[in-house]
Amino acid sequence: MLLAFAILIDGITYAAWLFLVSVGLTLVFGVLRILNVAHGGLYSFGAYSAAFAVGLCLRNGLGPAWQIAAMLSAAVIVGAVLGAIIERTIIVSLASAHETRILLATYAAFLVLEDLTKAIWGGVSLYANAPRDALGQIVIGTLSYPVYDLLLVAVAVTIAIALALGLSSTRIGRLVTAVVADREIATAMGVNVRRILALTFVTGAALGALAGALTAPKIAVLPGIGVDIIVLAFAVVVIGGLGSVVGAGIGAILIGLVRALSSHLLPEFEIFVIYAVMALVLMLRPYGLIAALQPRRI
Repeated sequence: MLLAFAILIDGITYAAWLFLVSVGLTLVFGVLRILNVAHGGLYSFGAYSAAFAVGLCLRNGLGPAWQIAAMLSAAVIVGAVLGAIIERTIIVSLASAHETRILLATYAAFLVLEDLTKAIWGGVSLYANAPRDALGQIVIGTLSYPVYDLLLVAVAVTIAIALALGLSSTRIGRLVTAVVADREIATAMGVNVRRILALTFVTGAALGALAGALTAPKIAVLPGIGVDIIVLAFAVVVIGGLGSVVGAGIGAILIGLVRALSSHLLPEFEIFVIYAVMALVLMLRPYGLIAALQPRRI
């Protein structure tokens, strides 16, 4: 029972983190139908901004509450600004281009963002572990878990609910749904499609940077952290179904639980299990667990 409980908690906490790092990517694909590889660079910028903000608070004697508020605010602002720049310079310019060109352009943006982090903060590691350490540990039975890691589960659930309600129960959400369903009809009905697309991209970028900020207290922030993240985020959204926020949540839970099971019982296969799950799902459901079948041009 203790092992099963440990697997469950580890799986849920890892799934929450996976959802946070992938939800911005799947949101952008769901509306704009582009795979934003620059998401990894935005994650890196969010992590670096958070580490810088936490260090600034520490130097000024500010406590954990200020540190968390500063790191989240810095990441969201930086992510939104960078997202707006990328959207205006790349996405708009290539709006009518083939999706492969847009993919390559966002990959170029990712490389630029990675180099910018090195130019701004250097090639050294930054640490933002102070908020996580300050929140301490919680003991469940004989197991001890950082409170911060468990709070990430609550944050992931809150973001998921906010997105679900925002897309289904608000005017902007209904406009987004209309644009996804048919851009031409939405334009004919007076919807400012250009503004909706820009707002969605900026929101996805801010979510990517926010994920980096939330991860920063758990890791050493160093160059290259965005590379692994974009691969993991892509695996999650592919399993769940490209463009589906619900699918991203289901994919994250599936990967989280399978990885936790592997790490406790077969640790030598932990590095492969995520991609094995992705391969198995795609063999059975080529469009992912949630996404509907897509028409194919003959």
